Order: sequence, then structure tokens, then C-alpha cells
Amino acid sequence: METRAQSYGGLIPSLFRFGPAVAHFLGKADEGSADEKTPVLGCTCGEWGCWPLRVRIIVEPGVVLWLDFEQPFRPNRDYSDFGPFAFERIEYEAAVATLADAWASA
Repeated sequence: METRAQSYGGLIPSLFRFGPAVAHFLGKADEGSADEKTPVLGCTCGEWGCWPLRVRIIVEPGVVLWLDFEQPFRPNRDYSDFGPFAFERIEYEAAVATLADAWASA
């Protein structure tokens, strides 16, 4: 994978249009969306759709998994050595709730 450390930025709260952050980071797509991957990083320009890093989020009873990363504008880019990442579900949900609270007050 080509190193692009300066290509990605975080998702900006004022531009976040995915619904509640908690649902987003639990992999629940917007209603009516057929997409099964979730943007977790956006472009450094601030527009997430310009250069998103997307991932499949799987929520199981004790763990949250991030796998099958992709950059949709580079379909031939190989992310197979990146992840999967496993997070303890209780800690993950607490971290996402903290993020959602911070975004709500931003």
C-alpha cells in the first residue's frame, strides 16, 4: 500500500451528515442506504466524500470488528494487510459515546 499519511483527516463534526455518531460507528448505515461500509476518515480538505477511508464494521456480543478497508476512488489499492482490528465492545461503545457527546457540544 502506498503511504498517504497526509491524505486523510478526521470526520469534522460540523460536516458530519451520517446521523447519530453512535449509530454511524456501530456500522448502521443511513436508512435507505444500500452501502455496507462506513467512512471512518475523510479528506484533509474537510469533505469526507472527497477521499474517504471506508470499512466494514461488524458488531458482535463482545467485540466490534473493523475489516475490509477500502478507498472507493482507488478500487485496485490493496488494503488486505491492514486490519482486521478488534475492539472490546464495552470500551468501544464508551469511546464512541464520548465522541458523540464531544461532537454534540462542538
